[in-house]
Amino acid sequence: MSALRAREVAAPSIRVIVCDDHRILAEGVAAVLGAEPDIQVVGIAGSVADVVRQAAEFRPDVVLMDYQLPDGDGVAALMAVKRSHPEVAVVMLTSSADEAVLVAAMEAGCSGYVTKHDGAKVVVDGVRMAASGEVLVSSSMLQLLLPRLSRTRRTVGWDLTARERQVLDLLADGASTETIANRLYLSANTVRNHAQAILTKLHAHSRLEAVSVAVREGIIRPS
Repeated sequence: MSALRAREVAAPSIRVIVCDDHRILAEGVAAVLGAEPDIQVVGIAGSVADVVRQAAEFRPDVVLMDYQLPDGDGVAALMAVKRSHPEVAVVMLTSSADEAVLVAAMEAGCSGYVTKHDGAKVVVDGVRMAASGEVLVSSSMLQLLLPRLSRTRRTVGWDLTARERQVLDLLADGASTETIANRLYLSANTVRNHAQAILTKLHAHSRLEAVSVAVREGIIRPS
């Protein structure tokens, strides 16, 4: 294998933008992520306008998004990024586990939620999970927040199959793809296919958003 080919094989596969208005913190998080062999930090942003511009320029797989930004908040930035680049996974990074922020982020289509008090491993895991279509939010926090999601009159989800409803129930419990596969005696690939079908039928951009839609529509009930 040539040296060039070896570098191509070893190239990082997860492209990340870190968005935080505290530059020192952003650079610290970027350094932690960049030390991982499968993660490449392609940009550091400090505002809504900056992260939207960089998302268009660098086409990341994941954006790690602070909530407090000088020209808006992280949810507004999340929505702006998703509007132009729906394929980008956004993980919210906040100072506290604020329920209102998490509800807004879920409904806007975030792919994960970590606090600045979490360790580096949690942040790294959150980026990897988001890039692979997983979600990172504790089941206890999900159960706390689901009752707060508002009900609408939309009628999406009527065509979910029985198996997709089982997968959806486990997603609402915060289960990972591997856990769902073990519980339902399915392959991980089959679970991913079911999850993608659920997102399509619920018109959701992430698993968290799918759970919030399902609760609003009464498809699942928080325990």
